[in-house]
Amino acid sequence: MHELTLITPTFLFSAISLLLLAYTNRFLSYAQLVRILKDKYMEDHSALTYAQIKNLRKRLYLTKNMQMLGVGSLLLCVATMFLIYVGLQIISAYVFALALLLLIVSLTLSVLEIRISAKSLEIYLGDMENIQKQ
Repeated sequence: MHELTLITPTFLFSAISLLLLAYTNRFLSYAQLVRILKDKYMEDHSALTYAQIKNLRKRLYLTKNMQMLGVGSLLLCVATMFLIYVGLQIISAYVFALALLLLIVSLTLSVLEIRISAKSLEIYLGDMENIQKQ
């Protein structure tokens, strides 16, 4: 195993920071969408709005977990840097590996969330096509 240097975990800092920013932007847009859909559902109780709410609940759950895993990965990168600094090379390598695993899981959840988001848009577009056919 190659020895880690302080520079190795810092490579992930900018990537993880940008991911967390993107995840936070998604979360904020979902929060706004929740408010809009709730008001709309309270007015008309449509099946389309209900389907969108169910879909949004899944997306919020995934986004929350993506954020937590991303933050965990960032914290483990900082812990790796500390362990390298104090001379605990072997432990730092394992902690860094765990940070990478958390990042991989976070990105995997992001792909799942994107697929669900696309399904949400398909529901919306399908409803528009049904209206157009009538």
